[in-house]
Amino acid sequence: MKIALLGYGKMGKIIERIALERGHEIVLRKTSESSFNGIEKADVAIDFSVPSSAVENIKAALDAQVPVISGTTGWLEHYDEITSYCNEQEGAFLYGSNFSLGVNIFFKLNEYLAKMMNQLEQYNVSMEEIHHTQKLDAPSGTAISLAEGIIANSNYTNWTLEQANTQEIHIDAKRIDSVPGTHSVFYDSAIDQIEIKHTAHSREGFALGAVVASEWIKDKKGIFTMQDVLNLNNK
Repeated sequence: MKIALLGYGKMGKIIERIALERGHEIVLRKTSESSFNGIEKADVAIDFSVPSSAVENIKAALDAQVPVISGTTGWLEHYDEITSYCNEQEGAFLYGSNFSLGVNIFFKLNEYLAKMMNQLEQYNVSMEEIHHTQKLDAPSGTAISLAEGIIANSNYTNWTLEQANTQEIHIDAKRIDSVPGTHSVFYDSAIDQIEIKHTAHSREGFALGAVVASEWIKDKKGIFTMQDVLNLNNK
């Protein structure tokens, strides 16, 4: 499979290595200083760039009729615009706030736990996410996905980085050197605490998941998530 890398920072380079190990070919390494020349040769494009470049990168791939995977966070105010654009182009698009296979299992566990805990009013939910100091957005896209999973399965209506009211989920976003990503969900009552936690040991899991998603989406049309890739939507 021929892959266009839209963004060639740390994640782009790890994705490149894993893709080559799995027998794929890189036909474009797009940076802020280079063009999209060659993207039309790709079977799939993978966008791990920065929030200010994501929309342009995704549209360029869709314009070239190349399915695109995006792991860039911090641009989701344009998500509906991109999905509409993809449908107009009859293309394929998959956004993931986190491509780790383990995190996507964690997402489903989080939703299931939220359904059970919604019956127990004595518990209050809160979250913590920790990332490296180079991460540009806070809270992380993964934390937002976790919060949205709780909201969809409970009486909570929003999340906040500030002090939360009874209808909000407080997210404590921390930035610490060399932490790839740690996410915790807490249910606290007066007598005990329930915690679920995912800890990434390196960025390898994110990169592998992105390549697996690329292999899956090739030749498909539509809007997808990692839940589709892992066949978790009906679990």
